[in-house]
Amino acid sequence: CMYTAAILRTLAGLGMIISLNVFWLIPDEITIGTTISIVLAILLIANAAISPYFRFHRYRYQITEEYIDVLEGYIFVERNLVPLERLHKMQTNRGPIDRMFKVAKVTVTTAGGDVTLRFLDEEKAEYIAESLSKRINQIVVEQRDEDGK
Repeated sequence: CMYTAAILRTLAGLGMIISLNVFWLIPDEITIGTTISIVLAILLIANAAISPYFRFHRYRYQITEEYIDVLEGYIFVERNLVPLERLHKMQTNRGPIDRMFKVAKVTVTTAGGDVTLRFLDEEKAEYIAESLSKRINQIVVEQRDEDGK
């Protein structure tokens, strides 16, 4: 799934580079533009070949009773810790590439932003969304009980 998405992004980038070279930006007599375009094309292709491997091996998530911990990235690794009591909304998303590989994403919304659990089996994504929803409802009931005392 990661490789397919990387290849499609690379093809789009290469299409833009070719379009700029052919139609608009770089006249035939400017060789530096062609050189820059070739370097960019090589970098795009190398990125498509390398980045999914590192992104796959660095991607981790953990759901505990208290928080959701997501670690992801390629060059810059980002870690998000989201307390379950801060969750507002959950969505299960499936794009065209996700449907092709039978995976899904669970996007968790908090007051501070969104955190996405990616590349989950469709059944596992539904299970996670349901269990998080139950946990959120449980937290709300517990907070109401504490406020009522």
